[in-house]
Amino acid sequence: MNSNVKAAMSAVALAAFVLPGLAAQPTKLEFSGETVGAEPKSLVPVVGVWRVESDAGKKVLAVDGRQWKEGQSSAGIADKARALYGERYAEFLDRVQAYAYFPYAVVPAVENFTAGEITVRFEGLSGRIDQGAGILFNLKPNGDYLTVRANCLENNLVLWKFEKGKRSSIKWVRNTPTATKQWHELKIRINGAKLEGYLDGKLYLEDTLAQPVSGRIGLWSKADSYMHFTDYTVTIAE
Repeated sequence: MNSNVKAAMSAVALAAFVLPGLAAQPTKLEFSGETVGAEPKSLVPVVGVWRVESDAGKKVLAVDGRQWKEGQSSAGIADKARALYGERYAEFLDRVQAYAYFPYAVVPAVENFTAGEITVRFEGLSGRIDQGAGILFNLKPNGDYLTVRANCLENNLVLWKFEKGKRSSIKWVRNTPTATKQWHELKIRINGAKLEGYLDGKLYLEDTLAQPVSGRIGLWSKADSYMHFTDYTVTIAE
């Protein structure tokens, strides 16, 4: 198994979250102990180029679309898929290729997120096609998933569905100011099938999904986006 995958499976201890009926304390992914220039250990890159970088002396996670090539999966993807989904990894790999236009990375320590909050701060650095930053959730063993994403070029917030190799939008919200080269906060709040999406503390997006959320979580981007991420925080509700 890829050494980064082994490290990822143990890097973030998100167990022992809960007492019955109580929400967990927030848990934040930390990059301070990671190596600048290397793939992150607290997430598993599936599509695209993901690495730890330094920003004003602080270690952050970058997705570097400047190196993006259509159809490019991350290095060691077979081992990573096997670590995430065991015997179903081949099915997962097939769907990864169908979605290879959209870089994403998975939090390995959270096997099944069904309710709670996920928050991340992001900054758009460059990208002529896109400067997209998304929270990925509801990731299934067959590779289907949902994402709520902001875009520094389009100033909108969109809930996307990736299913059976195709992407479709569930809900668009326009006029959501998201200036490039500035830090912003993206948050989703989930309770069963109920979804809320926040940008910089303001509720913009609400939707009732076709089914309750259940699956893995992570980060998402698109095409030539070069983005920084930090303060990825998960709060699991019981």
